[in-house]
Amino acid sequence: MSGLLVLIPIALGLGLLGLAMFFWAMRDGQFEDLDGAAQRILIDDEDEGE
Repeated sequence: MSGLLVLIPIALGLGLLGLAMFFWAMRDGQFEDLDGAAQRILIDDEDEGE
């Protein structure tokens, strides 16, 4: 029983930390261009140097 008194606050703290990091990433613009990276992988960069 005393183990739960330690583990529950740790689990709640980690959950809140993860939620805070998610909102920070949303505010920072990490999820704005989801298709850009997928399309960039198909672009051939060898022709740009010539």
